[in-house]
Amino acid sequence: MKVLYTCVFFLLCFSLNAQTWQQKIDPELLDKFENGGKIECLILFEKKADVSAAKFLKTKEEKGQFVFNELNRVATTSQKNAIAILKDSKNFFLPYQITNAIYSVLDISQAEKIALLPEVKSLISNNPIKFDEPVEMNHYSSRDSGIVTWGNRMIRSPEIWDIGIRGEGAIVGGQDTGYEWDHPGIQRSYRGIDTLTGNIDHNYNWHDAIHAISPLSGDSIIDPANNPCGLDAIVPCDDHNHGTHTMGTMVGRFQKDKIGVAPEAKWIGCRNMERGNGAPSTYLECFNWFLAPTDLNNENPDPSKSPHVIANSWYCSENEGCLNDNLMIFEEVVNNLKAAGVVVVVSAGNFGSGGCHTVNAQPAIYENSFSVGATGPRDTIAGFSSKGTVMIDGSNRLKPQISAPGVSVHSTIRGGRFASFSGTSMAGPHVAGVVALMISANPQIAGNVDLIEQIIEETAVPKTDTMNCGGMSGMEVPNPIYGYGRIDAFNAVMAAMDATSSADDLPISNNNILVFPNPAKDQISFSVKDEKIQSIQVFDNLGRAIFSEKLDGTVSHSIDTNDWLSGVYLYRIELGRGLYLGKFLVKK
Repeated sequence: MKVLYTCVFFLLCFSLNAQTWQQKIDPELLDKFENGGKIECLILFEKKADVSAAKFLKTKEEKGQFVFNELNRVATTSQKNAIAILKDSKNFFLPYQITNAIYSVLDISQAEKIALLPEVKSLISNNPIKFDEPVEMNHYSSRDSGIVTWGNRMIRSPEIWDIGIRGEGAIVGGQDTGYEWDHPGIQRSYRGIDTLTGNIDHNYNWHDAIHAISPLSGDSIIDPANNPCGLDAIVPCDDHNHGTHTMGTMVGRFQKDKIGVAPEAKWIGCRNMERGNGAPSTYLECFNWFLAPTDLNNENPDPSKSPHVIANSWYCSENEGCLNDNLMIFEEVVNNLKAAGVVVVVSAGNFGSGGCHTVNAQPAIYENSFSVGATGPRDTIAGFSSKGTVMIDGSNRLKPQISAPGVSVHSTIRGGRFASFSGTSMAGPHVAGVVALMISANPQIAGNVDLIEQIIEETAVPKTDTMNCGGMSGMEVPNPIYGYGRIDAFNAVMAAMDATSSADDLPISNNNILVFPNPAKDQISFSVKDEKIQSIQVFDNLGRAIFSEKLDGTVSHSIDTNDWLSGVYLYRIELGRGLYLGKFLVKK
């Protein structure tokens, strides 16, 4: 009898043990394992890093380093045992820090070993995904001479360019189908080129997350005729056109053409799709790289080289496997990037013809994604632009936050050519470009994501619609059709220039200081009431000191600006009671 009890005990323990590891595997993935062979999957871990303290740090660099350190610390500890199993089985794997997860290709026995680890939360499928193509693509063989795109005119970018603000000092990132980096329209803006020497360095400026041919591509070998980029490209490459087009809208410039919203900003890029086909793992890999870009060997991550803003003109829907645990993963990714001081701009989607609640795919649905709808040349919402509210997660969350030009947008494509595409994919890059202009005008706001997004919302042109969604009226602002309205680059930049840092030890503005004329041309004058000027310093928009003078306690002082370039300048004045900051324009 004792032997029987012992056998029953061990059988029960074995049954419970088997049930435990199998319950950690997503049913869809478990079905694939039972068919035999090795299956792509994501291994998710229980422990999450707490990066909430980043909000108390002052600069983007400090935030980025802190968030990376915390995420890396937790991931290194949590993933140690799983990585040992993967190395022992000689399986391909990629660990992430941006969320505590590993991508690998496993068979059922290896999946069981990993699922038995107590630190492992679950294993889920890594389904291939075909991205949301633009709704319209009209190709041109050559550029239009002297064109200023209608989108730039609509959001008033030229008015910002005219006062010398073109994106200098700002870094934009894009993850997409890749980028034709040597296209004349975007080459000069690539961070990997030293504009003084012409030297090229792709380290920390480019990453390819495509390591295998997508099952959706319909072939199993690399055919240069169909897939010019191959795998693990060490030079930026685009095998579709979509990525190059979005980058042109952000930073494009070509002789007299005015395509990019921030033509003097620098860009870095990551390829997350193979001929338009991606997967959760490729999107995660690019997000991971943007947190702390690496060299071409995917080593030596450096969060100080992360971009100020990332444009995401892709989506991962429920039908393509992005739900449940995937939803949690990507939301955590977006939250961590925001904590690191990076603005995550996401196109809302092209499903608006379905009416309300068509913002239904990640990462556009998240609270901390800055989601963008598309407008047309008549300054009304495009019919294809996805509408809110978000119901896929039951939140009834307001989306999109903002709208931007997204119909017949003229920009760069492969082969040095240009084309007009339509889609929310074309709207999002306009917003990313405006973020770059704002940071260029006031580098102090870099890393303050809440402030940047608030300014864009508050300075948008209000737009309404008769459609009501999720109990929210389209006639109110914000609404589920346009969000807060259509972006206005001029208003956003002017407001950004007036924004002050929240850091306690920085100088503050002083209403007693009179700066005139503003904008200045040949001379700028400062005068004060009730106090005396002890010293004046002036910095350009990259933070370089261009003027400094100690004064003997005067109430007014003038500076010759005849040889200064047009643009925004920061002054720092020492009065008897302290230091004070302000801005003025020089316009030739």
